[in-house]
This record gives sequence, C-alpha cells and structure tokens, in this order.
Amino acid sequence: MKQLIAFDLDGTLAESKQPIEPATAELLAALLDIASVAVISGGDWPQFEAQVVSRLPTGSNLQRLFILPTTGTKLYRFEDGWHVVYADVFSSEERDRVRAAIKNAIEENGLREEKLWGERVEDRGTQITFSGLGQLAPPAAKTQWDPDFTKRKRLQVTLRQMLPDLSVNIGGSTSIDITRQGIDKAYGMRRLADYTGVPFSKMLFFGDAVYPGGNDNPVREAGIETIAVRDASETRTGILALIACMKP
Repeated sequence: MKQLIAFDLDGTLAESKQPIEPATAELLAALLDIASVAVISGGDWPQFEAQVVSRLPTGSNLQRLFILPTTGTKLYRFEDGWHVVYADVFSSEERDRVRAAIKNAIEENGLREEKLWGERVEDRGTQITFSGLGQLAPPAAKTQWDPDFTKRKRLQVTLRQMLPDLSVNIGGSTSIDITRQGIDKAYGMRRLADYTGVPFSKMLFFGDAVYPGGNDNPVREAGIETIAVRDASETRTGILALIACMKP
C-alpha cells in the first residue's frame, strides 16, 4: 500500500499555469483523507498557491500536503499557515552568470520573439527559469511554440556548454529550468523521503514528462513507481482508481 502520492503540476494536475479544475481539487481532497500528497514542479510558491492550494475545498487535510516548488529545492508545510522547511538559494554570482548565459544562448540560437507575455527569465531563488514566450503566455500560444522540443533541446545543449557546473533541464511546454548540479525531481523526492521517513517503495508519482530528457523521468529512474499521464483528465482517472483501491 502506498503512503505518499506525488504529482507533477503543469500538464499533470492542470494546464500550464492554470488553476486545477474543481473536479481535480475534490479528488485531491479525498486522496488527502487516506494518504499524504506531494506536488513538485519548477514553479515557485506563488504559482502553487494560485493553482493548487487556494483551489482545495475548505476542510482539506492540509497537514498531509507537501509542496515542493522549484524542482524540489524548496519544501513548504502547513502548520497554522504555510511555512518554508528548507530552500537552497542561488548566490548572487550564480544568478548573474546564469542570466548572462541565457542572454547569449538566446542570441546564438536565434530565439528572439516579437510577441512576449511577461519576462522570459524568472529568478525563483533556488532556480532560474527561461520561458520562450514569457511567464504569462497563454496555453494555446505555448503549445504551438515548440511542440517537437527542437528549440528547447537546442537551447539546452548550448546552456549546458556555457554552464557545465549547473543543471539545465527542459521544464514545461516552453521552459528551461536551471538549478545547481544534481537538482532534478529525483533530488526533491529524496529530500522529501528524508524529511517524511516515507521510503521510495511506499511512494507513487504521476507525471506527463516521463520520457528521456523529460523533467519527470528522473523520478522513475530513481526507483519510484511512476504513472505516465497525458493530461489532467488521465490524472483524475488515476486518482479515482487509487482512492477505490486504498479507501478502507
């Protein structure tokens, strides 16, 4: 029997940067009654708060909910309010170097865009994220920008050459996430296992990017049982099945 069910956010629980649907919120609340739940993704705390936490029904068992922003380099818990358990923050030198590398890589790969929605580079403290069309781009535009991953894979190769001591991974539908070396979702799940005492064998993970190079794949490679989904609808089906199997 699994004790902790973990989820990616964008593409798994919700559309990119969109709130979870009411049906998803109800299912997560029901799951929290019988197991611990974790959500891990590249976004920072405000994104999780807007997309997930604020959408959960009143009375949800928040003490069982673990929020891991910026690919697990932060952990939030609820105890009379939400609190940071840990945060692995970049130094100012690291930030400056990453920003300069992103600027040069954009030029080198010809990725200037005439139309942007918000800033393309977001400093999340423990992670710096490049978004091809800007942080506020609508889902429809993001889906069309790089459907075959060509732009992001090319940019990833360039950035890895420029930042060999850091970790550069494809994130959401238009994004590249840069963290310290060795930081991926497997790292976040290891930190969570250490904190909760729940071993990987008692965890189950849902993600839409469980493929070579996808930012959910390290979780599978680390040995956590993983369910690959295409969208939030498939995730809801999976949660329903879990609740049916786990409910006393």
